[in-house]
Amino acid sequence: MHHHHIAATRDTVHWGRFWSELPAVTSIEPGDRVTVQTFSGREVVLPAPGSGMTVASAHRDILAANLPGQAHLLTGPVAISGAMPGDVLKVEIEAIELCADWGFNMVRPAAGKLPGEFPVSAETLTHIPINPAARSCQLPWGMTLPLEPFFGVMGVAPPAAWGELTSIQPRIHGGNMDLKLLTAGATLYLPVHVEGALFSCGDGHGCQGDGEVCITALETALTGTFRFDVLKAGTTDIDFPQAETPTELISMGFHASLDTALQMALRQMISMICARTKLSQTQAYQLCSLAVDFAITQSVNQEKGVHGRLRKSLLAQV
Repeated sequence: MHHHHIAATRDTVHWGRFWSELPAVTSIEPGDRVTVQTFSGREVVLPAPGSGMTVASAHRDILAANLPGQAHLLTGPVAISGAMPGDVLKVEIEAIELCADWGFNMVRPAAGKLPGEFPVSAETLTHIPINPAARSCQLPWGMTLPLEPFFGVMGVAPPAAWGELTSIQPRIHGGNMDLKLLTAGATLYLPVHVEGALFSCGDGHGCQGDGEVCITALETALTGTFRFDVLKAGTTDIDFPQAETPTELISMGFHASLDTALQMALRQMISMICARTKLSQTQAYQLCSLAVDFAITQSVNQEKGVHGRLRKSLLAQV
């Protein structure tokens, strides 16, 4: 087992896309750890000189390179040796560190869940000081929020036939899931669609409410440490992104319709329960109604997200 480090540079990042033809920035073996540095935002969101907030020189260097693309600044992709279509990539999120003393939140007049309802004629950009040591941020109206950092975007390459996808929408390859439960200690499972899987991450969030209703969270720079394994085809029935924490199972659904996204997350949870117990599908369906919490993950990425949460301790009883 080796521990790799990927600094965010103009040679290791790309703007907002998942694609089977993206060249890997490094290749690793199953079981290896990788520490990945990420930044968030273009020049327009950087705090002004004299603000007391520090912009990393590496971040400025990446922006100066004027790389093609839009949406999220992602680091990667990482190729995992032996990962093949039909396999599942197991991503253990071992640590996530805050790497900046600032973040930002933005309101756009024609975006979010209440477009046109606020008296703004242009984007409202708010810079928010972060105290990495205290893992907290100070809002301009005086509130202090605790931070539980996570990556809004984690994903692998989509099927080759799909071509190049923007990082805006979450889909079967993962991507812009914006699931705040994917903090340190969580494990993410992603179906593999191309050789090597090609994992990328970014869109660091210091904190976020379920829904992400104004279109942004506390966008900031993060460094994450991941351990990757490959579950070979036939050893698991995972066919859609799912996750777990030490205490919970987490299902997901993504669709333009929240109703359909909920149905997807529900079906996934039923499958997860049946795979771990001797319950019938009908019994698992009943358990979902009795004990699973379904929530809106995010509502602003065109493909909306719903996730379900079930305490593992309940399954130990059957």
